[in-house]
Amino acid sequence: MLNPAWLKTFKTLVEIGHFTQTAETLFMTQPGVSQHIKKLENACGYALIKRINKSFEVTEQGKRVYDYAVKTQLQQSDLLESLSFDNPFAGTCKVSCSGTTALWLYPMLIELQTEHPELHTQLEVAPNQRILESVAAGHTDLGIVTDKAMTSNVVSEHIGEEPLCLVLPSAAKKETLTAEYLASIGLVSHPDALHYLRLYLGRCQDDALTNLNPESLKIVSYINQLNQILLPISEGLGFTVLPQSAIAASPLVKKLYVYQQKANVSETLYLIKKQHRELPTRYTNIEQRIRQHVENKR
Repeated sequence: MLNPAWLKTFKTLVEIGHFTQTAETLFMTQPGVSQHIKKLENACGYALIKRINKSFEVTEQGKRVYDYAVKTQLQQSDLLESLSFDNPFAGTCKVSCSGTTALWLYPMLIELQTEHPELHTQLEVAPNQRILESVAAGHTDLGIVTDKAMTSNVVSEHIGEEPLCLVLPSAAKKETLTAEYLASIGLVSHPDALHYLRLYLGRCQDDALTNLNPESLKIVSYINQLNQILLPISEGLGFTVLPQSAIAASPLVKKLYVYQQKANVSETLYLIKKQHRELPTRYTNIEQRIRQHVENKR
């Protein structure tokens, strides 16, 4: 790589056309200017100027090096200008969250993008661990998870709670809800089913459900597509536990029975970022809307 200082000296010399004036412009000595030119010529392997008494002519190779020096300076100026330019309504925002969180977050991101067309959002749906790994590696800038990050290069901010609901077929309204009844109709399983069920049983304060063993339940159906989990339940098959937002967003909600437990059960939501990473200002609007949405659900 050609030394930027030598290129700057050569470019200035070509534009001014005089060694002494170039030295004065760059606050150098005349021998210093000559030394820079000589080192640049040695690095290029060609004479860049042809000295004629106290003047000089630029060689063909010198003209190419001059053009390169001009181009390099312009690229550097563009780079520095871009570093100082941080439009809050333009650029790409990379966010990761769970499938249930995406039900309300993705429409919010699309609404923001329609308001500001130069803002481009990329949302990846992933499990907690993959979101943490993606943020830690710098592949994702902002994540929403339900477990506090236990790694030193990721910071977590508690932003709210996501209510969890036990959802059954509408016919279950007529039944007495017990562990035996749930065991008899079986579980509609999904990737987070056992996690949600254990959390629910541990916090619902319902004595009738204390004997329910999640691991021993019969599985009446399994699906890893979020928008299909409630389909078998709407047809009278099994039960499951899901975040309230996933149930509210389903077109099948009128064919379901959401059990009203004694105590509110919720899952904690954390906003995560990479440690010491200062995000562009375009993320400010996204963070504000996320916090506002979670706050409104309380």
